[in-house]
Amino acid sequence: MDGSLFALIRGRIADPDADFLVEADGTRLSYGGMLDRSGRLANLFVRLGVRPGDRIAIQAEKSAWALIVYLATLRVGAVHLPLNPAYTPAEVRYFLGDAEPALFVCRPGQEAEMRALAAELGVPRVETLGADGGGSLAAAALEQPAEFDDAPRDADDLAAILYTSGTTGRSKGAMLTHRNLASNAETLRIAWRFTAADRLLHALPIFHTHGLFVATNVSLLAGGSMLFLPGFDLDAILRLLPHATAMMGVPTYYTRLLARPDFTRELAAHMRLFVSGSAPLSAETHREFEARTDHRILERYGMTETNMICSNPYDGPRIPGSVGRALPGVAVRIAAPESGRVLPEGEVGIIEVRGPNIFKGYWRMPEKTAEEFRPDGHFITGDMAWMDEAGYVRIVGRARDLVISGGLNVYPAEVEAAIEELPGVAECAVIGVPHPDFGEGVVAVVTARPGEPTPDEANIRAALRDRLAAFKQPKRVFLIDALPRNTMGKIQKNALRERYAETFTP
Repeated sequence: MDGSLFALIRGRIADPDADFLVEADGTRLSYGGMLDRSGRLANLFVRLGVRPGDRIAIQAEKSAWALIVYLATLRVGAVHLPLNPAYTPAEVRYFLGDAEPALFVCRPGQEAEMRALAAELGVPRVETLGADGGGSLAAAALEQPAEFDDAPRDADDLAAILYTSGTTGRSKGAMLTHRNLASNAETLRIAWRFTAADRLLHALPIFHTHGLFVATNVSLLAGGSMLFLPGFDLDAILRLLPHATAMMGVPTYYTRLLARPDFTRELAAHMRLFVSGSAPLSAETHREFEARTDHRILERYGMTETNMICSNPYDGPRIPGSVGRALPGVAVRIAAPESGRVLPEGEVGIIEVRGPNIFKGYWRMPEKTAEEFRPDGHFITGDMAWMDEAGYVRIVGRARDLVISGGLNVYPAEVEAAIEELPGVAECAVIGVPHPDFGEGVVAVVTARPGEPTPDEANIRAALRDRLAAFKQPKRVFLIDALPRNTMGKIQKNALRERYAETFTP
């Protein structure tokens, strides 16, 4: 039996004339059109020398053709390697040198520079793809026949390599198999009740798990359609929302929607589902969104290495501050970081997970792979959390973000939640920086809520005196215009730690 993800996708196409995606300008691509384009592109890949198991790297703007590159890669049995368009040539050098792709697709404006880089690194072929479909790749593909015999793959063959952010060292390539992607997408399709009647508002990037594997694969396995935006555009989202049934986003999408007075209950009345992930959703945003729209955002939790692990339920309590329970078929436990001893309910430890969604390992890093797994096969996520009696998981932060002040553990999420409940506070990030007496001092970095009185350090610290134990209270509070984030909306605490490293220096 063919274990290819694309074989599963193809088997779910009930009507070739049904919309696969609709672009922001109204251009439609049917499922039949998707098969046509991806078949032509797959034929081109073969003509360019791509063989099953080869890597195809792409650094291009989000577009329908860029998504077709992913599907055509699956069809030829190659390995999809999407790269963030924001990466510099120096960063791209590392990825190309490490992954050794058979083909690199870049933007037309960088063709000369990337061809020189590819030649230096021994990458045999370079093609170009613009946001509008221009460049050499699509033009050459349209000259190829549409019929293509898809390469059969085993379920454990690689389908993609996604590089982690590399904030704690050089980036690691997470190897994801056809089974990893197919099992997780099918689980989410069922859990979130996606059907062919759904039209997903897709504003996420497609170089990342959330936009590529969660949003796209779930929609494909449901036979649904996507309203496919090139990026997050508030005006476009408000215009297209009445034509959608579901939306997936990062927390900043929802906070920005709430900042618009024309985002009303009536505008969201027909929506079936709002999903949030990739970064923590504050309880305040959760409550404010429900009050505005009567929709409770469904928060879920996953990683590049694991796909999705937990989700709040479609039916049942969606609890602010919780990422829900383990998904069906996924085992989740909370363990002591050093020993791996499983902890009882209510105790904070490291999330460890096992299931068909867990990646195969890090590309060409067998030692690092071995370090990240327990002997019984559980993957050590590095996220600290506790689990309640109902199985709901509450994340308190990354292990590397834990603050140890005076020998006592301070979990940033707890302090952040308390501060974000205060008047005038929009968002908060809590970090630990060197302190001469306590080892680490707790520092809060805050942004103000527009249209409300601006909070100040003295007021925030005074308000926390009766809310938090003294060792958890920030020793300093800084107000800034915006918190630094990566492209998926995650706050870059490493940048904040660097910025405020000398706060307590004598």
